[in-house]
Amino acid sequence: MTEHVLCAIDLTHLEDEAGLLKQAAALAKFHDASLSVVTVVPDYGMTIVGSYFKEGTMREALDAANAQLHDFVARTLPDFGSVQHIVEKGTAYEQILAAAELSKADLIVLGAHKPNLMDHLQGPNSARVARHAKCSVLVVRD
Repeated sequence: MTEHVLCAIDLTHLEDEAGLLKQAAALAKFHDASLSVVTVVPDYGMTIVGSYFKEGTMREALDAANAQLHDFVARTLPDFGSVQHIVEKGTAYEQILAAAELSKADLIVLGAHKPNLMDHLQGPNSARVARHAKCSVLVVRD
Protein backbone atom coordinates (compact mmCIF):
# COMPACT_ATOMS: atom_id res chain seq x y z
CA MET A 1 0.00 0.00 0.00
CA THR A 2 1.25 3.46 -0.90
CA GLU A 3 1.21 5.97 1.97
CA HIS A 4 3.64 8.61 0.70
CA VAL A 5 4.41 9.72 -2.86
CA LEU A 6 7.55 11.69 -3.70
CA CYS A 7 7.54 13.57 -7.02
CA ALA A 8 10.87 14.80 -8.40
CA ILE A 9 10.59 18.07 -10.33
CA ASP A 10 13.19 19.59 -12.66
CA LEU A 11 12.72 23.35 -12.39
CA THR A 12 14.56 23.91 -15.67
CA HIS A 13 11.79 22.11 -17.60
CA LEU A 14 8.59 23.31 -15.92
CA GLU A 15 6.57 23.15 -19.14
CA ASP A 16 7.11 19.38 -19.12
CA GLU A 17 6.72 18.91 -15.36
CA ALA A 18 3.08 20.00 -14.87
CA GLY A 19 1.73 16.72 -16.26
CA LEU A 20 4.18 14.77 -14.13
CA LEU A 21 3.10 16.57 -10.96
CA LYS A 22 -0.57 16.07 -11.80
CA GLN A 23 0.01 12.33 -12.26
CA ALA A 24 1.84 12.10 -8.93
CA ALA A 25 -1.00 14.01 -7.23
CA ALA A 26 -3.60 11.71 -8.81
CA LEU A 27 -1.72 8.67 -7.50
CA ALA A 28 -1.48 10.22 -4.03
CA LYS A 29 -5.22 10.95 -4.03
CA PHE A 30 -6.07 7.48 -5.31
CA HIS A 31 -4.08 5.86 -2.50
CA ASP A 32 -5.10 8.50 0.07
CA ALA A 33 -1.36 9.13 0.47
CA SER A 34 0.62 12.22 1.37
CA LEU A 35 2.61 14.02 -1.33
CA SER A 36 6.08 15.53 -1.28
CA VAL A 37 7.75 17.36 -4.14
CA VAL A 38 11.53 17.52 -4.42
CA THR A 39 13.83 19.53 -6.64
CA VAL A 40 17.62 19.50 -6.69
CA VAL A 41 19.90 22.47 -7.29
CA PRO A 42 23.24 21.31 -8.74
CA ASP A 43 26.26 21.91 -6.53
CA TYR A 44 29.42 23.57 -7.79
CA GLY A 45 31.07 20.17 -7.85
CA MET A 46 34.52 21.37 -6.95
CA THR A 47 35.57 23.83 -4.25
CA ILE A 48 37.64 25.82 -6.71
CA VAL A 49 34.56 26.43 -8.88
CA GLY A 50 32.63 27.76 -5.87
CA SER A 51 35.43 30.23 -5.14
CA TYR A 52 34.48 32.16 -8.30
CA PHE A 53 31.03 32.98 -6.91
CA LYS A 54 30.30 35.61 -4.28
CA GLU A 55 29.51 34.49 -0.73
CA GLY A 56 25.87 33.46 -0.36
CA THR A 57 25.25 32.62 -4.03
CA MET A 58 24.28 29.04 -3.27
CA ARG A 59 21.90 30.15 -0.49
CA GLU A 60 20.26 32.60 -2.95
CA ALA A 61 19.92 29.81 -5.53
CA LEU A 62 18.31 27.48 -2.96
CA ASP A 63 15.92 30.21 -1.79
CA ALA A 64 14.96 31.01 -5.40
CA ALA A 65 14.40 27.32 -6.15
CA ASN A 66 12.23 27.00 -3.05
CA ALA A 67 10.09 29.98 -4.09
CA GLN A 68 9.82 28.69 -7.66
CA LEU A 69 8.86 25.19 -6.47
CA HIS A 70 6.15 26.56 -4.14
CA ASP A 71 4.76 28.75 -6.93
CA PHE A 72 4.78 25.88 -9.44
CA VAL A 73 2.99 23.48 -7.08
CA ALA A 74 0.40 26.12 -6.13
CA ARG A 75 -0.35 26.89 -9.80
CA THR A 76 -0.39 23.23 -10.88
CA LEU A 77 -2.33 21.77 -7.93
CA PRO A 78 -4.46 24.67 -6.65
CA ASP A 79 -6.97 22.44 -4.84
CA PHE A 80 -4.77 19.55 -3.73
CA GLY A 81 -4.16 20.51 -0.11
CA SER A 82 -0.98 20.04 1.85
CA VAL A 83 2.20 19.27 -0.09
CA GLN A 84 5.66 18.99 1.45
CA HIS A 85 8.29 20.94 -0.54
CA ILE A 86 11.89 19.73 -0.48
CA VAL A 87 14.82 21.60 -2.05
CA GLU A 88 18.17 19.86 -1.99
CA LYS A 89 21.65 20.66 -3.27
CA GLY A 90 23.94 18.19 -5.01
CA THR A 91 23.67 15.37 -7.52
CA ALA A 92 20.07 14.90 -8.65
CA TYR A 93 19.71 11.14 -8.31
CA GLU A 94 21.55 11.01 -4.98
CA GLN A 95 19.41 13.75 -3.46
CA ILE A 96 16.17 12.25 -4.80
CA LEU A 97 17.07 8.94 -3.19
CA ALA A 98 17.97 10.68 0.08
CA ALA A 99 14.68 12.63 0.05
CA ALA A 100 12.78 9.38 -0.55
CA GLU A 101 14.39 7.77 2.49
CA LEU A 102 13.92 10.81 4.74
CA SER A 103 10.26 11.24 3.75
CA LYS A 104 9.66 7.48 3.95
CA ALA A 105 8.27 7.49 0.41
CA ASP A 106 6.62 4.32 -0.84
CA LEU A 107 6.64 5.58 -4.42
CA ILE A 108 8.92 7.93 -6.35
CA VAL A 109 7.42 9.56 -9.44
CA LEU A 110 9.82 11.22 -11.87
CA GLY A 111 9.98 12.14 -15.51
CA ALA A 112 12.06 10.74 -18.32
CA HIS A 113 13.71 12.88 -20.92
CA LYS A 114 15.10 12.13 -24.34
CA PRO A 115 18.58 10.74 -23.72
CA ASN A 116 21.66 12.39 -25.12
CA LEU A 117 25.11 10.85 -25.62
CA MET A 118 26.21 11.42 -22.00
CA ASP A 119 23.09 9.63 -20.76
CA HIS A 120 24.11 6.54 -22.74
CA LEU A 121 27.57 6.66 -21.17
CA GLN A 122 26.60 7.53 -17.56
CA GLY A 123 22.88 6.76 -17.35
CA PRO A 124 20.13 9.32 -16.78
CA ASN A 125 18.94 10.26 -13.31
CA SER A 126 15.68 8.33 -13.72
CA ALA A 127 17.58 5.11 -14.44
CA ARG A 128 19.85 5.61 -11.45
CA VAL A 129 16.93 6.35 -9.14
CA ALA A 130 15.04 3.28 -10.39
CA ARG A 131 18.13 1.09 -9.96
CA HIS A 132 19.00 2.21 -6.42
CA ALA A 133 15.66 3.13 -4.81
CA LYS A 134 14.38 1.08 -1.89
CA CYS A 135 10.78 1.73 -2.95
CA SER A 136 8.80 1.56 -6.17
CA VAL A 137 9.63 4.07 -8.91
CA LEU A 138 7.32 5.28 -11.67
CA VAL A 139 9.11 6.86 -14.62
CA VAL A 140 6.60 8.97 -16.56
CA ARG A 141 7.17 9.63 -20.24
CA ASP A 142 5.72 12.58 -22.11
